[in-house]
Amino acid sequence: MTPAPRPPLSRRFGHLLGAYGLLVLTAVLFLAFSLALPDTFPTLDNISEILSNQSIPAVLALGAMIPIVTAKFDLSIGYGLGLAHVMTMHLLADEAWPWPLACLVVVLGGAVVGVVNGVLVEFARINSFIATLGTGSILYALTGWITNGARIVPGPQGLPAAFTDLYDSRFLGLPVSAFYVLALTAVLWLLLERLPLGRYLYVIGSNPRAAELVGIPTRRYVIYAFAGSGLIVGIAGVLLAAQQRIGNPSVGLDYLLPAFVGALLGSTAIKPGRANALGTLVAVVILAIGLAGIGQLGAQFWVTPLFNGATLLIAVGMAGYAARRQLRQRRTEPPRPLPEPATTGRT
Repeated sequence: MTPAPRPPLSRRFGHLLGAYGLLVLTAVLFLAFSLALPDTFPTLDNISEILSNQSIPAVLALGAMIPIVTAKFDLSIGYGLGLAHVMTMHLLADEAWPWPLACLVVVLGGAVVGVVNGVLVEFARINSFIATLGTGSILYALTGWITNGARIVPGPQGLPAAFTDLYDSRFLGLPVSAFYVLALTAVLWLLLERLPLGRYLYVIGSNPRAAELVGIPTRRYVIYAFAGSGLIVGIAGVLLAAQQRIGNPSVGLDYLLPAFVGALLGSTAIKPGRANALGTLVAVVILAIGLAGIGQLGAQFWVTPLFNGATLLIAVGMAGYAARRQLRQRRTEPPRPLPEPATTGRT
């Protein structure tokens, strides 16, 4: 069998730069802030603080990434996070449920919301932007109904220590929430890159008509994607409740934009042109470093939304460019030679 020709050096370098350029930029950015703030930035306490503060946005970004794989968007994740967070506090503080049961109900409830989103998108044929924006508004209304617009504050006994330890405990000297992010990234990498489920989702996202022609049940798998997203949003809501220890009905919206920035920027790294778990993790890290650095440099409060908004626009542009570049490469690559038939020894 004739081996396939190797791509030219310039193309291989461009591929490496596209795949790992964001990772290199992360290291450069960390080095720059370390040189500018040598006494505070490159310290274990600061790294632990960054990991702790950015764990929930990272989890939410990984959840937002799953529907993006199928070329759909779930705009309800911020509202869902707020409802999951408030519902956890309500069950623990007001209803006195055992914390494991309360967490399980909230996480499964998030999955149910995801299924509803998937059904609206696939069976009602509503655009994912409109469908999830509508369900998000309903979730926000439910949040207001449960809280009556006020915060949920636990009584004098507080929350169970085992529940707050879900977020506050440490492992190997680092916040345990950072290891949740790593574990979730590993699970999503396995599902999307090594199992048929991921291949089906990527085919649906790139060419849904072709997916139907080869027999992939696109509706079912898109619903799976939204259900997975909702499940992760429920997990993030539980962690947010363990972190904040009060129920704030409006807190979820603050996480919506950073989640999509991380998910979209992640599609420009590791696997340029498509959303992927490792790329999302890299994107969240670079965003965390950037926000921490500009905060320690004394930036004004309005710099954070400016940074998130500008990064979102850059991420969308880079993701589109990476996808178009990948498509052009596929069109210009010479067809691979067919394998030679195996000889069986028969005449």
